[in-house]
Amino acid sequence: MSPSKTSERRQRILIVGGVAGGASAAARARRLSESAEIVVLERGRHVSFANCGLPYFAGGEIADEGDLVVQTPERLRARFNLDVRVRSEVLGIDREARRVRVRELDGGREYEESYDALVLATGSAPVAPRIPGRENPRHFLVRDIPDAAGIARWLEAAAGVGRVVVVGGGYIGLEMAEQVRGRGLEVAVVEGQEQVMGALDAEMAAWLHAELREQGVTLCLGDPVASFEAPGAGESAGASIVVLRSGRRLAADAVILGLGVKPEASLAREAGLDLGEWGGIRVNEQMQTSDPGIWAVGDVVEVRDGVSGEWMLLPLAGPANRQGRVAADAILGRPSRYRQSWGTAVLRLFRLTAACTGASGRRLQRAGIPFESVHVHPGSHAGYYPGAESIALKVLFAPGTGRLLGAQAVGRAGVDKRMDVLATALQAGMTVHDLAELELGYAPPFGSAKDAVNLAGMAAQNVLAGDVGQVQWDEVAGLDPAASLLLDVRGEAERAAGFIAGSRHLPVDQLREHVAELPRDRELVAYCQSGQRSYVAARLLRQRGFAVRHLSGGYRTWQVACGSGPGP
Repeated sequence: MSPSKTSERRQRILIVGGVAGGASAAARARRLSESAEIVVLERGRHVSFANCGLPYFAGGEIADEGDLVVQTPERLRARFNLDVRVRSEVLGIDREARRVRVRELDGGREYEESYDALVLATGSAPVAPRIPGRENPRHFLVRDIPDAAGIARWLEAAAGVGRVVVVGGGYIGLEMAEQVRGRGLEVAVVEGQEQVMGALDAEMAAWLHAELREQGVTLCLGDPVASFEAPGAGESAGASIVVLRSGRRLAADAVILGLGVKPEASLAREAGLDLGEWGGIRVNEQMQTSDPGIWAVGDVVEVRDGVSGEWMLLPLAGPANRQGRVAADAILGRPSRYRQSWGTAVLRLFRLTAACTGASGRRLQRAGIPFESVHVHPGSHAGYYPGAESIALKVLFAPGTGRLLGAQAVGRAGVDKRMDVLATALQAGMTVHDLAELELGYAPPFGSAKDAVNLAGMAAQNVLAGDVGQVQWDEVAGLDPAASLLLDVRGEAERAAGFIAGSRHLPVDQLREHVAELPRDRELVAYCQSGQRSYVAARLLRQRGFAVRHLSGGYRTWQVACGSGPGP
């Protein structure tokens, strides 16, 4: 059926939930059909708000609560003629009759609404495990504007004095830790895994660990919360004592639970819709569920990983907005589909920016997908122009073809720009050869003639061509001194500031005149500060008949990953 004919037929579209996916579906549906009846049923007080901004409102960086409100029911009615009903909870779905049961939370009235098409945008809920002692008025979740407002009020009253324990080292937990620490309070981050920000590989997350500690944040990694207890005799007064599995006890005047989110799929489950292994609703490329009259979008659905093809959850606002648009297109007869997801994300943490796209090494290993990776440390812009900062950049790619599989970056400047380029390249199916050839904007304040993305592509080309063999940071400890020799090719000052134990020092510029002194019965593993000079050394030595590899990412990657040095 053509779009024009579809728009002439009056349809009744019910959308359960607003925020990103639901509001996007509603607005798109109206733009396609002026005649459709469109009803949005939202359980909360705000139909469309910027939930990604909640930590910044809680911390005071966003001063006005109203700035978080993207749309109000009144504005949506005036502009799009939408029937928006807040504080309206959908209790159940009668799929056969195509009706839903609704309860008004202010007053309790219940009624039924019919639909021709139903869109579920019920979102996600904060993970709140049943930990003994969790219920406490000073134990905060970060779910909506009232939650953030409650944290903001407490922080204002604390006036920069107190101890806050943030449970969870994901995006919300780290953003809240940054905001609370910025208000002058003591902060501890408790994470049950061995690293924060699980989308990153360990050596990349290590930069964040270093930054957190440098900013005075206490890190408790690999040690989940066992219980919350009231302060005992002799313990500091406060909201509670956070007891970790190890037995460690952290006094807290407030606790912020940032353990991530889970799909709010109970409506779909009770209606008998197909769910996936992660608890989200399974949908096709048109965001249609197992019931042809019901669509689902946003945090509540499972999507296909663009690298592995596996199902996954992706609670991000950008994909939710696009999914809402696709669902509205499908309902109103437009040819549209939601492609796979790539998990592109970015985080600010004090002075650092961390970003990623595609698969991490850990995910590729779990999926059984072969990969290679390179680490480089290019500048954010031309080194001769003031203010250049180093970027720790990791690119993962397929052996043989060089197809891009993922990328991660951490630094003080220029990270988001490079990650957006890499995310575009990933979705376009580009290879590392393409990265090396990309023509990117260059002027000294903005980049280099060889941009960071180009350099990563060139480093990967060197590996694919067999020009250099690599040793990764976590392989250094397993090198057999009887079979290999670590060769430090940095300068004297760099060597004096720290080195890998057992390595021999021979600066790259002196290598040719001392090459006869190097053993030929052992493999040489060259390293410098970032990997560039060690590549030069490896090429020189290999052409003289030595068995040689170099340390990818150099001493900087090894140092921070092993926790033996400062961050960027």
